[in-house]
Amino acid sequence: MQYDRTDARILEIVQKNNRLTSEVIGEQTGLSATACQRRLKRLRSEGVIEADVSILSPKVAGRPVQMLVLVTLERECAYTIDQFKKTIKSSAEVANAFFVTGPADFVLYITARSMEDYEQFTRRFFHKNPGIKGFETLVIMDRVKVGFAVPVEVADEN
Repeated sequence: MQYDRTDARILEIVQKNNRLTSEVIGEQTGLSATACQRRLKRLRSEGVIEADVSILSPKVAGRPVQMLVLVTLERECAYTIDQFKKTIKSSAEVANAFFVTGPADFVLYITARSMEDYEQFTRRFFHKNPGIKGFETLVIMDRVKVGFAVPVEVADEN
């Protein structure tokens, strides 16, 4: 799907604050509220905007322990990968997951109430899964930057 400069501006705005009204976004882009709503609806239906979310504070939500976990599978076959992806998607503790290249097969962002809580999770999620060769936990000491915004670029019209 291609988008124009106006769509790109709308995308920049809603990535910073998706609670703005169509009127406010329209003022910032030079569109009417109705035109803005139509564009947002199209951007959502075409999958450019995947979701409208709120980013919670894990600490305030009672899950102050945060980890990045590098997971290596026993075998890199389609079935094992697909099964692990399915397991990830059904786990509330896993907030984000990425299938990656390099020494690990997956990188997971996990939150927990405590280190004891995380240990119980590892027993359930990793140790009991025969498809997992190993995992390495990196405890997050400070969230320096949090978000999902991606740079929005428009192809040259020349």
